[in-house]
Amino acid sequence: MAISDAERRVAVPIGTIRTGAPADVKAIAAIVREEGVSQIVVGHPISLSGRKGEAADHAERFAQALNDFLQVPVILRDERFTTVQAERRLAQAGVRGRARREVVDQTAATIILQDFLDSER
Repeated sequence: MAISDAERRVAVPIGTIRTGAPADVKAIAAIVREEGVSQIVVGHPISLSGRKGEAADHAERFAQALNDFLQVPVILRDERFTTVQAERRLAQAGVRGRARREVVDQTAATIILQDFLDSER
């Protein structure tokens, strides 16, 4: 997960939620309340060809569940290549092995959110 500053300029990682439904939605709801989140961006795993598969369908259902439960706008954002970008950034920063595996999802989430914030300017 990642969150932006109040001015919506910079995305920063805040952790990883590794639970199943409905605990994941409840954990996100707690963060939304604590941080005063006004909008949620969810990664949308579209294939390189632009087709939607099972993972994209899951992301869409998850985004809808968040919207229904939290009554906060949820945006789906293309996440193609974000894990590759995250891996590359972490490697360049010298993060290796288990430490890198532990933060790659957070880094990818930060890339997705930063891309969204940049597109809104």
